[in-house]
Amino acid sequence: MSVNILFAAPADRWAQYESHLRTALDADGLDYVLSTRMEPETVDYIIYAPSSDVQDFTPFTRLKAVLNLWAGVENVVGNNTLRVPLARMVDDEGLTQGMVEYVTGHVMRYHLGLDAHIVNPDHRWDDTAPPLAAERPVTILGLGALGTACGRALRTLGFHVTGWSRTEKLVAGIECLHGPDGLARALRGAQVVITLLPQTPQTENILNARSLALLAPGAFVINPGRGPLIDDDALLEALDQGQVAHATLDVFRTEPLPADHPYWAHPKVTVTPHIASETRPPSASRAIADNIWRNETGKPMVHLVDRDAGY
Repeated sequence: MSVNILFAAPADRWAQYESHLRTALDADGLDYVLSTRMEPETVDYIIYAPSSDVQDFTPFTRLKAVLNLWAGVENVVGNNTLRVPLARMVDDEGLTQGMVEYVTGHVMRYHLGLDAHIVNPDHRWDDTAPPLAAERPVTILGLGALGTACGRALRTLGFHVTGWSRTEKLVAGIECLHGPDGLARALRGAQVVITLLPQTPQTENILNARSLALLAPGAFVINPGRGPLIDDDALLEALDQGQVAHATLDVFRTEPLPADHPYWAHPKVTVTPHIASETRPPSASRAIADNIWRNETGKPMVHLVDRDAGY
């Protein structure tokens, strides 16, 4: 019997994904039907984007699992009509590697003080050498797939990396802290802070006036995670006071970032337009097909969302 897979995402995504999904599903030897239109009661799996027309999962009486196209699940995890397993997108070949490259690039930019040499209208000759990586403590908030991969990459470069997560985790080479007390310890004296947490009520404004004050004076903030992780007013004040020397922000509460938002004009803010990392259809399709294959062959699915934790 064929496995019926509904692709529930905007039309432009279907054009990007269809051929890659068929290639991946064929490679796994699955007997399947893949379409953007199916009677709900016949659907076994939904490949899902929260912006799709599917908002009520109740009619999908045969549904086995929903496979999210994105790493973030905050726009679907609270849907009370979803009663089956939800898998987030973890794409080591594309999404994870892209995030590692973005984060590493901006950490090295700040660590080496490159801005002062790239933009130097006064032709100032400052031969002060930057510190070595081991002298620059870096903190990553969030030790999921993306945070862990970024932490490992920075550790390879010699940085002392502290990671913080809601619950206890162990990652070789990274000082791992958790819980409220661990958060204060992780931030205290950090010279670079990277936010890669999911968006939940518990993580909103996790960087606020109080937590930003714990950082080393002149610290750097990099946020490729979620816009609401940062209290915007508190960050702007910390930048104006010099507590934070510069911030690279890739995600925002409203996107596209409004043209009149203070971040655009602030000399100590770099705005990037949500490009830190992107799900790549070829590798993401392989991840989706593999999860379907696992479930169909009696193996446990991977990257399932913890509903109790909210992510």
